[in-house]
Amino acid sequence: MSDLKFSISGESSSATQFIGKTRQFTLVVDEPESLGGTDEDANPVEYILAGFAGCANVIGHVVARELGFTINNLKIEVSGELNPERFLGSSYDERAGFKTISLNLVPDTDASIETLTKWLQIVEERCPVKDNLQNKTPVTIAVEKEYNTL
Repeated sequence: MSDLKFSISGESSSATQFIGKTRQFTLVVDEPESLGGTDEDANPVEYILAGFAGCANVIGHVVARELGFTINNLKIEVSGELNPERFLGSSYDERAGFKTISLNLVPDTDASIETLTKWLQIVEERCPVKDNLQNKTPVTIAVEKEYNTL
């Protein structure tokens, strides 16, 4: 199978809000009021956590099918801790990103603990979001000046 490409494009609607489009979906990224936003939607790091949870959900169900068991319901809890001082510009002592991220999966299933242990190992190995969070990914960032033409 050839590589899949995913993309989002959009623009800033305020100093704390970005509205993006991907496929037929509109995504609003905003900050809570405590960080100067309008709290209209999740903030960027909450989207990262949601992406991790969503990925674990998809891969978890795929792997369960491959291992021959059913997940009736899958509860997922994910949290992360970061120090806001760097992104706020008040200190550069710590990195800007998450210090830790914890994901907890609670499947409602008849599968044995041995099967769930194998399931978890495979889910961890195959989740693209976990891979991106845990490994360096080449990232390029560019800026272009928009000129008004007369």
